Amino acid sequence: MIGYVTLGTQDLARASAFYDALFASIGAKRQWESERSAAWGMDDSSPALGVIKPFDGQPATVGNGTMVALVMPSREAVDAFYAKAIKLGAADEGKPGPRGSSGYYGAYFRDPDGNKIAAYHD
Repeated sequence: MIGYVTLGTQDLARASAFYDALFASIGAKRQWESERSAAWGMDDSSPALGVIKPFDGQPATVGNGTMVALVMPSREAVDAFYAKAIKLGAADEGKPGPRGSSGYYGAYFRDPDGNKIAAYHD
């Protein structure tokens, strides 16, 4: 159902470098880019996550309660993805671990623009 999700950025070059390195760690690559935006995905037919400079020219802001959750193939992949994000300058929002009693295993961080990202395996 979801084709792509975009997150606002003030600094497209910085955000692109962060996501290039982060998504390379799981085999995703840049699917498209323009002077205002870039997006990454596993292939052209899969959902993508992008960063964009807001079209209205106003500053990019973080949505309160907004989070993008990225599914990972294993708990180890969650751990590795979270560690890579932190190494690239992301801020911790919840170290990897089980959440609840259903088998959900997740980690949370904020990208350099403050956007909240979850990596999970269930």
